[in-house]
Amino acid sequence: MCGLHLVGPLPAPPDTLPRARALPPAVAPADTLVRLDACPGTTARIGGIVFLGNGVTRERILRAELDLHPGDSLALADLPARLEANRARIFNLQLFHSVLVQASCGSAGRLTLLFVVQERLYTFPVPIFSLAERNFRAWYDRPDRWRRLDYGLHLVRINFRGRNETLTTNLQFGFNRKFDLAYEAPGLGLRRRLGLGFGISYYQSHTVDYNTLTDRLRSVRDDDGFPIQRFFVSGGLRLRHTVQLLTAFDVAYHRQRISDSVAYYNPEFYLGRTQREFLDFNLTSTHNRRNTFAYPLTGSFAQVALTQRFFLDSRTPASTTLRLRYAHYLDLGRGFYYAVGATAQTRLASALGYPDRRALGYDEYVIDGRHCGLLQQGLSYRILKPGAIRLPISDNPKFNIIPLVAYLNIFADAGYVATASTLDATQYNILPNSLLRSTGLALHLVTYYDRVFVIEYSLNGLGQSGFFLRSNFPI
Repeated sequence: MCGLHLVGPLPAPPDTLPRARALPPAVAPADTLVRLDACPGTTARIGGIVFLGNGVTRERILRAELDLHPGDSLALADLPARLEANRARIFNLQLFHSVLVQASCGSAGRLTLLFVVQERLYTFPVPIFSLAERNFRAWYDRPDRWRRLDYGLHLVRINFRGRNETLTTNLQFGFNRKFDLAYEAPGLGLRRRLGLGFGISYYQSHTVDYNTLTDRLRSVRDDDGFPIQRFFVSGGLRLRHTVQLLTAFDVAYHRQRISDSVAYYNPEFYLGRTQREFLDFNLTSTHNRRNTFAYPLTGSFAQVALTQRFFLDSRTPASTTLRLRYAHYLDLGRGFYYAVGATAQTRLASALGYPDRRALGYDEYVIDGRHCGLLQQGLSYRILKPGAIRLPISDNPKFNIIPLVAYLNIFADAGYVATASTLDATQYNILPNSLLRSTGLALHLVTYYDRVFVIEYSLNGLGQSGFFLRSNFPI
């Protein structure tokens, strides 16, 4: 599905924590945490690389990120930029609050590189208490709103075993029930180049969106049963060239079932069936050259994803989905930043079930179709410079410091969803095959653990406006 920031804006990636200006500014690039002592001559050889502060993280995990090694001979003129590039690689592992690198010259003219890191908390138990609706208005309008709640526990352990592995469990009860277990190891072995991922999930709900009419979702509910149940298990390999370049290949088995009432209201939901099983083969390549992976201010992001789906019956046709995404980020100076991004997606199949047609939207409107394109752009101004709020609750910097940056953002988005009415049921919808657009004003707050909170006011192409709360950077 193409991400949306259109007919009621939608999410995407965040900013990272601000970084102090380099010392001394005469030799290191601005906005870095690189310190470089004076060295004689024009070149120097690296004598050793030392890490401090990594009480949990294994040192070999950090060394595998560097393109600097003991014995390398470096031109001193290039050294500040090389140090910053390697510091950014370690910081973008998203395991540390801060990373400082310092180069010192010994008496023999040998460089000692010192990386000082401040580790984050790595275990996150998050209680689940959410509305079983797309937004607060839809939930509040329900006469049985108090039954339409989800609750449970979401537990994430990042940097599992100190090896940058992630273990995730999800236990959700209530109106929508969901049980997940996932493990991700982006890189194994000494060189950290080959990794793997695994996931298993089971989901069931008392309600399901069975169709899109007048560009809005229509749902059916069963208080005594579950009109939709989904199960999947997946596994895959990751080829991790660097923290910036990753290729992933995954294979997933899916089993999905709907009730007879869903098939009655929309016989094309699963193309005349009440149950389907299929295999997804997904290949994704990501080239992430953003200065930070959370809330990027400079750099670029490119991603290509190809999915081939084969159904395990003789009647449902296979489908192919290709998704492309590119974004570019510019520092305009004087606290101004510009971001532009484009997303395109196409689906090829002789017929598609209703859940496979989603292209844009979610909050207010939904646009179904086979092909979609989205162009997003935003101009941000930093209204609160990098700083920190200190809490008198602990001496531990993992708890007593809340870093905070704020940006005022103006955005304008445009999108298009193409579909063929002879293949997909869109005769009751007016938004497919028409230009979609929105513009608005937003406040971005960037804080702890790469968290971004967005408050937006947007106006869409239908002349409708509203406030929206987000938890990520839209581009």
